[in-house]
Amino acid sequence: MAIDPEKLALHFGLGRNADAPVHLGTRYDANGTFLSDPGNTVVSHLVTGSATEAVLLDARRRYLGMSDAQSLAFTAPESLHMTVFQGVLGRRRAPTYWPEGLPLDTPVADVTEVLLQRLEGFAIGPDFAVELVQAVPTGLIVEGASDADRKALAEWRNRFADLFGYRHPDHERYQFHITFAYPINWIADERLAAWAMMLDEVTEDIKARAPVLELRAPAFCAFEDMNFFDELLVLEKTTTEPSEAA
Repeated sequence: MAIDPEKLALHFGLGRNADAPVHLGTRYDANGTFLSDPGNTVVSHLVTGSATEAVLLDARRRYLGMSDAQSLAFTAPESLHMTVFQGVLGRRRAPTYWPEGLPLDTPVADVTEVLLQRLEGFAIGPDFAVELVQAVPTGLIVEGASDADRKALAEWRNRFADLFGYRHPDHERYQFHITFAYPINWIADERLAAWAMMLDEVTEDIKARAPVLELRAPAFCAFEDMNFFDELLVLEKTTTEPSEAA
């Protein structure tokens, strides 16, 4: 499926966007340097050394090779992940984004410790597989590979919402993604066709080489910026090795 030129222009084109990108000045600056923006989250990182990692790094290099790539602030390649459930951000303190029972002025580090405690005994959700939908200028739009996988991801998200005590306004319509970069400037209108061609080629290449994206188990993470997500608790099923017969 080719990228929709109208959506590309609407979401990323200079002619359709008068305001600065939403995270510019808070998450990163105009030089592409990432700023302190501490929080926590639940993500699935790429499987290290996998075919998925190789093809996604190839795709990232295609983005970097664009003549106007300096219009994007690229995250570190080792940070590549799919967010399963959005956690807490220190600069986003409102009831729909903050755990139930915690004052809105609670330090982020303390919130992280409370959520770790709430995760004790957490019932691991069902397995899921993920596939690429479309490459976009900031990275990849992905979704569950089948209806069962999409239901599994929804179950994970609902469990986290119930446990943590908040649901974002977009909880039901959240769009899964893997971020490569954030916009510093919008794409010049005359460059949209070149970006559309590159994005369609990247989409085709990833779908051919990694039809199912290899992701690690969801992990509750803490972060200081968008370049590193420290896995504090990996949420995976444990297996008990059978004991040897005496």
